[in-house]
Amino acid sequence: MPAAAAHSAAVPGLRRNMVTICAMTATIMQALDATIANVALPYMQGSLSASQDQINWVLTSYIVAAAIMTAPVGWIANRFGRKRIFILCAAGFTFASVLCGLAQDITQMVLFRLLQGMFGAALVPLSQAVMLDAYALHERAKAMAIWGMGVMLGPIMGPSLGAWLTETYSWHWVFFVNLPFGVITVVGLIIFMEETRLDTRLQFDWFGFAALAVGIGALQLALDRGEQLDWLESREIIIEFIVSAAGFYYFFAHSLTTKRPFVQFAIFKDRNFATALIFMAVIGVVLFSTMALASPLFQNAYGYPILTAGLLLATRGGGTFVAMMMVSRLMTYFEARTLIAIGLSLIAITLYDMTAWTADISVQAIAINSIVQGYGIGLVFVPMTTAAFMTLPDHLRTDGTSMLTLVRNVASSIGISIVIARLTSGTTRVHAVLAEHITPFNDALQMPDVTSTINLHTDAGRAMMDVIVSAQAQIIAFSQDFELVALVTVCAIPLALILKPTRAAMRAPTADHAAVME
Repeated sequence: MPAAAAHSAAVPGLRRNMVTICAMTATIMQALDATIANVALPYMQGSLSASQDQINWVLTSYIVAAAIMTAPVGWIANRFGRKRIFILCAAGFTFASVLCGLAQDITQMVLFRLLQGMFGAALVPLSQAVMLDAYALHERAKAMAIWGMGVMLGPIMGPSLGAWLTETYSWHWVFFVNLPFGVITVVGLIIFMEETRLDTRLQFDWFGFAALAVGIGALQLALDRGEQLDWLESREIIIEFIVSAAGFYYFFAHSLTTKRPFVQFAIFKDRNFATALIFMAVIGVVLFSTMALASPLFQNAYGYPILTAGLLLATRGGGTFVAMMMVSRLMTYFEARTLIAIGLSLIAITLYDMTAWTADISVQAIAINSIVQGYGIGLVFVPMTTAAFMTLPDHLRTDGTSMLTLVRNVASSIGISIVIARLTSGTTRVHAVLAEHITPFNDALQMPDVTSTINLHTDAGRAMMDVIVSAQAQIIAFSQDFELVALVTVCAIPLALILKPTRAAMRAPTADHAAVME
């Protein structure tokens, strides 16, 4: 264990608490920004004089920049020092956020969002690495529960907070809200965080980074723009997929044949960590794809106001919060794999329940389902992250945290793209099937109760029926998407058996860590 890390783990009291607060504020700041700007896009479009295609680059530019720059976080932190890079990225992210709020046109906004994504990429993996260093092995579950609150609650609270700020003040405050978090983080890190040992011998693998950047960047562009351009019907999307495949091919071919690859493949040799990557991908798909589906479902299909929809989305965060408050204690009595299996089962059950939702579903039923689903996510996230780093060597910790973040981001993008594409195509397909039965010869449509309201012999009647059929088709398409996500979740449950036991390590300090704490 590096000296700095060891010392950090032994630091009690005020210093550790303040470092924890700084890590949390950085995590919340970055996690919020992943979703908070979505609801403000219609307001920004007019203010920035942007077209529909241009305004989407506000989201795309941030996602692409963050995805590309997540990968080298481990190398940069090891080479130049974790404290120095953490402070630089927190300050840069805060400054870029203010610039986004002051942007006068779409060009400035896209450039500032690129800058924001570049600095923001390091905040989540570095904050996780800092938390892991600050707590001994038997306290890791508590540390990951605290850290996970920011990671999980940020995306969930983002839409509702963004909606409130936009309606109450203006879209500019969606970005200005990062300023107090950024100031607290930077000042706290300067005062309380200790620097890690530098490894000046590290050489940067430029070819590996370039190949991975091209692969990730092209994939993100294809996923973000695919829906607008009708996927493989567009030459641009085809080219982006080809470029992405070539980038990943050259990255893996180069990494497996060079002595010092850009990504340390030793992290994948750890069974717990490799399994955790799969679970993190599932969490990324579940968390973000269901959020992408729930928002239009509540607003478009059910007709809820934006604030009501935001509050309903936030209830899932309440369940996650409760689970994370309890799970560190639960891990002293139950194996991580048991809790993960239970959590995934709860998620799958709630997703299956969502397949039966109709426009008549009560707000109470939605809230209960959302809370239980959030509880399941919390039961998975903390044991997963704790188990991932339990057996991973300390010198690979920063590489591991950046890889987990990268996998979650890529999986969430893929999940969102798949469910939205299926929603569009499914709505069209189901509408065509339902419309086949809407004829004057259908006996059900000749009943007095129906004909008194909808007369298919008039234009108004046919228009009303089309609205009803479109609404039903959309709800059925939503149901099919929830079913797909539930299936993905169920398939991941057996993988929990691969994880090594964790309960003994959670109960008391091991000999090594007891020595460290002394």
